Amino acid sequence: MTEVYVGAGSNIEPEENLRSAMVGLAAVFGVLRLSPVYRSAPVGLEGPDFLNLVIGFDTGMDLADVIAELERIEVEHGRERGQQRFTSRTLDLDLLLYGDRATTESGVTLPRDEVSKFAFVLRPLSDLAPDLLLPGTGRNISQLWAAFDDSAQTLEPNELRLVEE
Repeated sequence: MTEVYVGAGSNIEPEENLRSAMVGLAAVFGVLRLSPVYRSAPVGLEGPDFLNLVIGFDTGMDLADVIAELERIEVEHGRERGQQRFTSRTLDLDLLLYGDRATTESGVTLPRDEVSKFAFVLRPLSDLAPDLLLPGTGRNISQLWAAFDDSAQTLEPNELRLVEE
């Protein structure tokens, strides 16, 4: 089994789209581990705030199949492939880590550079997997978050419940 981490975000009906995405992800990947949800201002575009979180799960699927399933779930939630990069989203599922792979495969670079670039990715990943080593850095996620300058990227905790308790 491979440990996988996915960043999820939405700023178009985010509560509905993120809840529905968790159902779709669980149907494919089984038990999900969820970080807290954070609200953040959009980066690189004008629009409503995003709700973001990181999801962890273990899978026996190969990398290409995981990517295909993430893209399928995005499309089911109204995501149009080929949209410009910085635009509002019904659902964005970004593969952040696939085991300890440091590679570019199936059109995806791992680990995804957003992990160390954006507070809305690094903070929830730190909440979920603080001791996880980021491939190629020799540092764990909590060390990266402790060194991160988040002064320009404010996050607000959000109480959204994505799964039934």
